[in-house]
Amino acid sequence: MRRRLSAALLVLLCAPIPQASADWFITPFLGTSFGADTTALIFEASGQKLTLGASVALIGPGLLGVELDVGHTPGFFQGDDPEGLVLTSRVTTVGGNVIIAAPLALTRESLRPYVVGGVGLIQARSQNAAGLFPVDQDLAGLTLGAGALGMVSERTGLRFDIRHIKAVAGAKGPFERPGASRVRFWRATAGVTIRY
Repeated sequence: MRRRLSAALLVLLCAPIPQASADWFITPFLGTSFGADTTALIFEASGQKLTLGASVALIGPGLLGVELDVGHTPGFFQGDDPEGLVLTSRVTTVGGNVIIAAPLALTRESLRPYVVGGVGLIQARSQNAAGLFPVDQDLAGLTLGAGALGMVSERTGLRFDIRHIKAVAGAKGPFERPGASRVRFWRATAGVTIRY
């Protein structure tokens, strides 16, 4: 009898613990880009710029999740230019990221902090009045950041994060400064999250 009880206990202890399935989180966001720098000739990526976009993430109850993130910053190269030389400009980012989040066993449904990192594409475009040295680059990019996700109901929540986005490879443009990134900036956003 004791052997059977011990064997049953051992089976129960070694059996996998059932976990809730991973959830999809869709987050349209709004925020600002700041601390920008670029090697593009005569352009100044200064000041804060409106950024909008969306994220689709699959996050499990444990540590790991994955995310597809798209961000768009119009006017990225239009700084304090009294001459108004830059007619239009934008930077669009598309990234695939890994999320490492605090496990639900610790946070339950309260604020869930996370770190995020990954690679993707930075698309930089700009046209100026003189028609010289337009920016038309597709660059490999790197994203690193952190944030928090908190649910306010079963299906909706809020998500806040800050990320550093930097071009790490791509075709060189004219007159690039040695050691400077072709495009880099910080992005702070907040959004309403819908959970499926």
